[in-house]
Amino acid sequence: MRILSRSWRLAAIVLAAGLLVLPAGAAASAASSTSKPVSVSTAASAANDGEGPQFYSGLAVDVSGTVDGDVYASGQSVTISGKIKGDVIAAAQNITITGTVDGNVRLAGGSVIISGDVSRSGTVFAGSVNVTDAGSIGNDLVSAGGDVAIAGKIGRDLLVSTGQLTIDGTVGGNVTYQSNSAARIATGAVSGTVERVERQPSPEVEISPWAVFVGWLLGLLYALVALSLITIAAALLVPRVLQRVTDHLIPSPWKALLVGFVASIAVPVVLLALLVTVIGAPLALAGLLLWLVLMLATFVFSAYYIGRLVFRGNQHPVVKSLVGGVILIVALQIPWLNIVVWVAMVLFGLGAQLLAIHSQRPWHTRTETDAMPPAATPPTVGESPQTPA
Repeated sequence: MRILSRSWRLAAIVLAAGLLVLPAGAAASAASSTSKPVSVSTAASAANDGEGPQFYSGLAVDVSGTVDGDVYASGQSVTISGKIKGDVIAAAQNITITGTVDGNVRLAGGSVIISGDVSRSGTVFAGSVNVTDAGSIGNDLVSAGGDVAIAGKIGRDLLVSTGQLTIDGTVGGNVTYQSNSAARIATGAVSGTVERVERQPSPEVEISPWAVFVGWLLGLLYALVALSLITIAAALLVPRVLQRVTDHLIPSPWKALLVGFVASIAVPVVLLALLVTVIGAPLALAGLLLWLVLMLATFVFSAYYIGRLVFRGNQHPVVKSLVGGVILIVALQIPWLNIVVWVAMVLFGLGAQLLAIHSQRPWHTRTETDAMPPAATPPTVGESPQTPA
């Protein structure tokens, strides 16, 4: 546990330093340069005087001169090929150290390669860490990465948390590593002891059956209250709409089921086809919004339909909606049965809504009005009714 706590503290330091590099690099880009050489590639945004803390940021940063101070660098690629008399704090996708660092290195990136000399200690967090046979770290190395390979020299202790640890070089002190697999260590590579710390599995929490039941009961109570309020509001606000839509389920429920089944397959395909076109994309988004509203409304209409089946009389719409909603909510809480109930609710509800929309189309209403015979005009006073010829 001490290994983990120490590693996480060092990780916080490295990540905080990486975040500080970004604004610092922008500030340093406005600094004036002097005659002391600090070579940086053209992709790096920095102008430094070679003394004191130096800040670099850019797509590709290469510090190839001599810096009499610390180096802070960030970018997609960071290379330290010069001589750094202080520390190096860097965050990048690829970090390569081929030069000399008199201080410590604190690195965070996707891939870290150290083939130069680091006089003091290193703290490295990366997807892969590689200390080549030409690289060396004078004191300790603390690292966390997917793969850690040590082919060079570590002066004192090595402390790592990794997926696979490989040591072909030399370690002057002890090796402590945390991994699910055994390390590959060459004979005589480690002067001290080698200790492997097994990763502790997450403790299994046993859930009491009573806790499961209480959770299910609370969920059922919440669903009853929330969905009952929705059905009551619909019955109070749009009772005629509920009546008109569910009228299509009373005489021919299987017709509504068929319409809902076909629509649930055809409508998403049509919306997807419209979405991939430039002209049809706005129409597809509007259609998607309307389709979601119809899907959500299936509960309200299904609850009212069940209430109409239960009460054959002229009960208030609120009573029908409330009782039907309670029955539907309870059925949706029963395992396995809830799948059948949910599918039936969606298909019947969609079919009934689409049939109601189809029956309210303007040309359909006008045709029915034109087909009705004109009402007979009552005769005026003193005038006998005319007999048709």
